[in-house]
Amino acid sequence: MAGKRMSRAFDIGAIRAEFPILSREVNGKPLVYLDNAASAQKPNAVIDRIADQSRTAYANVHRGIHTLSNETTEAYEAAREKVRAFLNAPSTENIVFTKGSTEGINLVASALAGRIEPGDEIVLSVMEHHSNIVPWHFLRERHGAVLKWVGLNADGSLDMEDLARAIGPKTRMVALTHMSNVLGTVTDMAEICRLAHEVGAEVLADGSQAAVHLKVDVQALGCDWYVMTGHKLYGPTGIGALYGTAEALDRARPYQGGGEMIEIVTRDRVTYNTAPHKFEAGTPPILEAIGLGAALDWMSAFDHADVVAHETALYRRAHDGLRGVNGLTIHGDTPDKGAVLAFSLQGAHPHDLAQILDRYGIAIRAGHHCAQPLMEHLGVSATARASFAIYNTADEVDAFIAALAKAREMLV
Repeated sequence: MAGKRMSRAFDIGAIRAEFPILSREVNGKPLVYLDNAASAQKPNAVIDRIADQSRTAYANVHRGIHTLSNETTEAYEAAREKVRAFLNAPSTENIVFTKGSTEGINLVASALAGRIEPGDEIVLSVMEHHSNIVPWHFLRERHGAVLKWVGLNADGSLDMEDLARAIGPKTRMVALTHMSNVLGTVTDMAEICRLAHEVGAEVLADGSQAAVHLKVDVQALGCDWYVMTGHKLYGPTGIGALYGTAEALDRARPYQGGGEMIEIVTRDRVTYNTAPHKFEAGTPPILEAIGLGAALDWMSAFDHADVVAHETALYRRAHDGLRGVNGLTIHGDTPDKGAVLAFSLQGAHPHDLAQILDRYGIAIRAGHHCAQPLMEHLGVSATARASFAIYNTADEVDAFIAALAKAREMLV
């Protein structure tokens, strides 16, 4: 079709060649990196973009009138436009750069704090990451908010009937994950927004995992707020983005004070800049934002359906390879889940499993995954987790299964 950008061919060998770290060995074995839900590796496109900007055109943004400042500001704001396009936000004015999802959620909680009265309710689910729990506990501790918890069905899906019961006239915020970092569960965010908006509540969607694996359209979802983080998107650490509707951003009070977020400062008063700048106090993570833009360019070059098919095939291969292992439980089995496999092996602590797999060069995550309410719901103290990315291969999945079998022989 004329005018339509052609997607890159999905060539796993070529993709892997773009990630320098994947060529290294760990404990004398080829690195098999399956901790992508925690943080993904970085392609040359991101590494080189940050280095090139540092070498050729770095200065502080927005405040200078000299050439280097103008060039850096242009690159920084171009990255904001890339985030806008990635989320299909209406305008770059809807996109606030943050340190990551955690700061984005804290920003929203801080903005809501001034409107919270004792007894006002915030609805969460038991599968939330701590980043989407602790900021709301601040409102419980300091402003008298009430946290209402929504449960899960047996397959790990969100209990929508429980959600409908939890949302009521006192609900001020519904803050839910778009995709669980442990179960891989994808929530019906559009329906969640519909239910919340019926009672006048706002919705914050935690897109830390979903932005990596799903095609996100914030306008179609209808959420008031959406957070994402760069280091899971093959980008740098210390950078993320918060989407807010124009109405939500307008009524939100500033999160931090300092330079850039002001309009006028005198001895007697201060007036604030407009969004998004009123939420970006001080010198921002300039190079990191530019690196995030490069990561989004790199991701967007592929056909999304090809990436999903690849990651799903890896997950199914791992799932099917482990399903018959005696004493092994896979947590979360919804049909449309993301490529995250959390599991428990009877008689073996997840930390011991992870340490043994590391001897074979295989990196997985073990622990509570910053989701202690979910661990309590599952009846475990911790799980092991393998999570798959665009650069993982079927051979790596097989190596993971074989190493896990050896670990089981040692521990059980």
